[in-house]
Amino acid sequence: PALLLRRSKPRPGTRLFSSAPFDAVICGGGVMGSSTAYHLAARAPGMRIAVVERDNAYKHASAMLSAGGIRQQFSLKQNVVMSLYGAEMLRDPSRLAVDGEVPDMQFIERGYLFLAPEHATGQPEAILRGNYEVQQDAGATGVKLLSKEELRKQFPWMKMDDIALGAFGVKDEGSFDPWAMLQAMKRKALSLGNVTYINGEVRGLTGSDGKLTGVTYAPCSRSCPGDTLETIQCGTVVNAAGAFGARVVDMAAAALGRPVAPLPVAPRKRSIFIMHVPEGVPESAPLIVDPCGVYVRPEGKGARFLCGVSPPADQDPDCRDNEDLDVVQCDLFDEVVWPALYERAEAFGDGKQVACWAGFYDYNTVDQNGIIGPHPDVPNLILCNGFSGHGLQQAPAAGRAVAELVADGQFQAIDLHRFRFERFADGELALERNIV
Repeated sequence: PALLLRRSKPRPGTRLFSSAPFDAVICGGGVMGSSTAYHLAARAPGMRIAVVERDNAYKHASAMLSAGGIRQQFSLKQNVVMSLYGAEMLRDPSRLAVDGEVPDMQFIERGYLFLAPEHATGQPEAILRGNYEVQQDAGATGVKLLSKEELRKQFPWMKMDDIALGAFGVKDEGSFDPWAMLQAMKRKALSLGNVTYINGEVRGLTGSDGKLTGVTYAPCSRSCPGDTLETIQCGTVVNAAGAFGARVVDMAAAALGRPVAPLPVAPRKRSIFIMHVPEGVPESAPLIVDPCGVYVRPEGKGARFLCGVSPPADQDPDCRDNEDLDVVQCDLFDEVVWPALYERAEAFGDGKQVACWAGFYDYNTVDQNGIIGPHPDVPNLILCNGFSGHGLQQAPAAGRAVAELVADGQFQAIDLHRFRFERFADGELALERNIV
């Protein structure tokens, strides 16, 4: 694909080294931050990298509370190619081996199945066909289009009377263990010797002459009083703070004492439910995305299925903090998810909800796609935010891209200029049709 730049090795003489104690400080040590740390440490062995993460247990991390899926069925070529790299890492995790131990990220290749209805407004069948062409052009050859008759033959336990077309990813799509991926990248980053993880909460930034110079944090340690603050100096700051990434940009404005364009990213709650379905739905089923937006996939053994749906726009407010996750939107299951699943397959009618939880999307409120690149008002603040639900699967590619920007000053493997911050002002939005 044209997006592949085919420059796999760093170019000498272009690395952004600093005289400060750290060349780069990454705010946030989840999948995005740890992927950035790993790729940067591997790409630039001489760089000194710090990762500041407040929650070493990752109790509220978006990736840990997600559905843990990967797909190439997107409408933007950049998203397809990024997820192909994620699939490549899942298929061959040997690059993350430490002391000969290769991590097992428990990749289960069941695929995604998107369904387009007949006689619907918005031409969903034409959209699915258009997306398919984009995916094929980007190299996602595992995606196949299925007619109504083919769908009925392959998935006889589902009703297809209202469906015109399906798109099924038979390769490189499925589910995996988010915790295993995060820990594998973190462990590999630490093994490279030039990465330091700091258990602390970012409280502010420092700046001088129009650039950021450091990160101030409160140590998350029982031995340190709650009002203790420490500052580490650095040459580059990476914003990998997930759903709360907008706060880091606000801190940059405060540090520089001048206006900085705000980051259009907010925490939005997404609830996930586990159903037990006694019989009638095979455990080999793919992740199914119904035309109404409800999704479902098998979850482990024992006839358990993971499911959910995004709330309607008028019931999807920005959240404030992690306490908002304490309330799961159970009405969505009762009023939307379960009825839709029953309409698609009667076997779900005998299902029973047995578990539920909520997590955050780092929701880009403008076009629901990632923001990757330097902030136009703060040249040494690199953004890696706003992935709106597909961040986990794209973390390997996003982290690699940020590492390239820090080490080499430009994208090297995939051209992700489309995801620059400036697109909002330029009116060149990166609108994605396949948001789940």
